[in-house]
Amino acid sequence: MAELADAADLKSAGAILVGSSPSPGTVKVRHMPAWLIISIGYLLGSIPSAYIAGQIVRGGDIRQMGDENSGAANAWHVLGPKAGFLVGIIDAGKGALAVLIAQASDMSAAVVMFTGAAAVIGHNWPVFLGFRGGRGVSTTIGVLAVTVTLPLLILAVPALAALLIKRNVTLACAILFAPLSLVGWWVSTPGVFIVYSIALPCLVGFTHFLRTRPRVVHVD
Repeated sequence: MAELADAADLKSAGAILVGSSPSPGTVKVRHMPAWLIISIGYLLGSIPSAYIAGQIVRGGDIRQMGDENSGAANAWHVLGPKAGFLVGIIDAGKGALAVLIAQASDMSAAVVMFTGAAAVIGHNWPVFLGFRGGRGVSTTIGVLAVTVTLPLLILAVPALAALLIKRNVTLACAILFAPLSLVGWWVSTPGVFIVYSIALPCLVGFTHFLRTRPRVVHVD
């Protein structure tokens, strides 16, 4: 009888363990409020990788060098290809990590998208640098690489080819972002993410406009 009781206890314990464990291949983070997840996304985006690289390589503020942009493209031209490549990878990683944290926290699609946008906003207007950062291209690519993976991968090939042949970041971004929503529709991406694939690059374009518009000089 004692052996049967022990076997029953083991079976019960095993059932509890199996029932309480996540599905194979999934990782769940303890549930957190949406505002905290979005705030984490903003803080991740605010990590000033290009500024840090500028301090290490040139001992100065990269926002006072080159095109005065705290991003991977300016880092490439001012600090060199190695520094620029590393900055681009880190900036893309910030956006991807922010979205992955939101997804692992079992957030809704809306919160996931807001978190990704917060990472881009953090890069463009970082709290650590007086709200003056970059344009958000690499961070946007990182966000979209997680949210609209297949369309982005399809367009990454011609975009990279244009970048290598023409050495033109603007052209490469246009090839990557402009048809993204159409490719998303072609591969049956959910509509809300198709809209997102339009809105996020528009944020990059808006930031680029703010950074490059001529300063108006008032004469009294």
